[in-house]
Amino acid sequence: MTLSRRTLIGAAATAAATLSLPATPRAQGKKLIKIGVLNDMSGPYRDSTGMGSVVCAQQAAKEFNSHAFDVQILSADHQNKPDVGASIVRQWFDRDAVDVLMDVPTSSVALAVNSICKEKNKLYINTGAGTGDLTGEQCTPVTLHWSYDTYMLSRSTATQVSKLGGTKWYMLTADYVFGQQLARDAIRFAKEAGSTIVGESRYPFPSTTDFSSFLLSAQTAGANVIGLANAGSDTSNSIKQAHEFGLTKTMKIAALLLEVTDVAAIGIEDAQGLYLTATFYWDQSEGTRKLTRSVQPSMPAKQPPNMIQAGCYASTLHYLKAVTEMGVDQARDGAAVCAQMKAMPTDDNAFGKNSIRKDGLVLMPAFLYQVKTPAESKGAWDLQKLIATTPADEAWKPLSEEACALTPA
Repeated sequence: MTLSRRTLIGAAATAAATLSLPATPRAQGKKLIKIGVLNDMSGPYRDSTGMGSVVCAQQAAKEFNSHAFDVQILSADHQNKPDVGASIVRQWFDRDAVDVLMDVPTSSVALAVNSICKEKNKLYINTGAGTGDLTGEQCTPVTLHWSYDTYMLSRSTATQVSKLGGTKWYMLTADYVFGQQLARDAIRFAKEAGSTIVGESRYPFPSTTDFSSFLLSAQTAGANVIGLANAGSDTSNSIKQAHEFGLTKTMKIAALLLEVTDVAAIGIEDAQGLYLTATFYWDQSEGTRKLTRSVQPSMPAKQPPNMIQAGCYASTLHYLKAVTEMGVDQARDGAAVCAQMKAMPTDDNAFGKNSIRKDGLVLMPAFLYQVKTPAESKGAWDLQKLIATTPADEAWKPLSEEACALTPA
């Protein structure tokens, strides 16, 4: 594989533009695979996805090092707008001959591009959006879902935190598809674990930065746990403000989607004690540490990869294995390469050995972490400790509950 700055490095696109770098000169007869990483490069999810996702996809291509074909990675900023995301994806497929789309945080954008990928018969590997609809009502023969979804996050966090004494929940919910689904599932699992829901506040997304009134409502309602059904900077601001009001002294904070990069941005002093679920943590195993050592020098602010970014690494690696198995020409058929990926067990440094279900969901264990205290932390990124594990066969929505046409009852 030809790996050079021109071939592998994509940069954040401004506005709706896409960075599409020409491939390096290739050996006679050598074919090119193009991977498009579409995410938030400038908004609330830039640290959770952004250039870190691109770096991790690059690392997978570098490790795989195919001699049969070259790899080019493109990137663009969808600005968390479905119309912008859809426009970029159509350009990538129609003009730039992109073979596979990946990442795509923000569920509304993910659902918009999902239908385009189905129409164009192009593989879509979601690692950034949490909506379970991608493997449910809107599943397609070309869609795979890596890393996390709202069901898994909610089941792990709400169930395990309830067991730890968080029995009176107040939900703070970003009022769009992702937040609504996250809150819905968390409420369900908290109740199933014997907890009660004492209230919920929904706020406009992405135009809200002051969460004080909602947090004080949770205190007034008598909650002993606040469930944060949001993500990115919204979650960070909610946690910081909860700490400012002293709520963390009397309540548990359960962040239903929080990454290690978010914890670092908040600061361990403010974030200590809060709970979060992830399928990946950089210091989880020798494999995760090996991946981190490989990518951290190139990551934004030299940060370790998070769950979403690790998903870009793992899915790129698995995709390239499938391309090798099938051949480049056959792998340009989105449905065919998706089926090939489902048929192969996954194995990578980020998540270990796992499997892909018929509906496109990648099954892996879910881990509940608690943010360490300053006294417990041994370094800048030593931020989390493992509290509980939910096995893969329990963490995800059962196939029998999915409304996926690929898996009829």
